[in-house]
Amino acid sequence: MSEDLVVVEGVRKVYGQGEAAVTALDGVSLRAAPGELIVLRGPSGSGKTTLLNMVGGLDRPDAGRVVVAGHEVSTLPEEELLVLRRDLMGFVFQSFGLIPVLSAAENVGVPLRLTRATAAERDERVATLLSLVGLADHAAQRPYEMSGGQQQRVALARSLANRPRLLIADEPTGQLDSQTGRQIMTLLRALVDGERVTALVATHDAALVGLADRVVELHDGRVVDPAIPV
Repeated sequence: MSEDLVVVEGVRKVYGQGEAAVTALDGVSLRAAPGELIVLRGPSGSGKTTLLNMVGGLDRPDAGRVVVAGHEVSTLPEEELLVLRRDLMGFVFQSFGLIPVLSAAENVGVPLRLTRATAAERDERVATLLSLVGLADHAAQRPYEMSGGQQQRVALARSLANRPRLLIADEPTGQLDSQTGRQIMTLLRALVDGERVTALVATHDAALVGLADRVVELHDGRVVDPAIPV
């Protein structure tokens, strides 16, 4: 039995039909081991987001299969996918996705409410995560009172609330300046190591790939050898 947490085999995805059809993924295969941080790199339209959506069960392939922690997410019914995403996955997006009326602590605690953790369990986990991302003193602040970098730190903390085995991050530094982006990626690297999660991170920023265990290059929906110019 494979020890890989994520297995993507021959995944193909086409949007549209006829002359308007766009091939987003064209036979992509990928494996990710537990505790591995993989950066997906490539130009806009290369298939990075589509691949993350396939792994996260947010979209389904036209061909091929996707397996996460032994579950074939490409064929699971939607209700089972919801449970899988809640219990095994954490998501971080470019837009942060925080709830404006909630404080940092309340935003981090949202996933714990969905699993009906007790108030004491929730408070302890939220405090631990805010401390991990360096925001213990900002627990009561709301998103509009925080910088972009601080908001993304809250989003990272929230993604780890339910102790996921897989973290999916789509351009997590896309709205941040280069210095803050590097800080977020350094934090992400530390969180992956500390929480022992597998992370798939899509980014355009070539300066950030040095923190990855492995870099996967995508171009026109295919995985390419990074040594080959495209």
